[in-house]
Amino acid sequence: MSGWSFITNHTRVLQCIASDGGARLRDIAACADLTERTTHTIVSDLCRDGYVSKRRVGTRNFYEIHPEQPLKGGGGEGRTVGDLLRALGEHPAHAGVQAG
Repeated sequence: MSGWSFITNHTRVLQCIASDGGARLRDIAACADLTERTTHTIVSDLCRDGYVSKRRVGTRNFYEIHPEQPLKGGGGEGRTVGDLLRALGEHPAHAGVQAG
């Protein structure tokens, strides 16, 4: 197989966060099959651009996806992150963990 994929690294990280918003960065990296450094950069991108919020509770970070955010890039006019995650079989309404 050649070195490309239909699913970007950013999408893979979003999928992992949607599966477990309380996952540690190293667990997200393993889930997405990326290095921790790459995963940290991607999570920072997603947080900076408003796709994900990060909240620290004790020693853990908890991530919440904002499914209403529009997709970034061409060809996705009118589509949201939630639409993308639903198409990939995730449930964006339950994405992320509400730690109390």
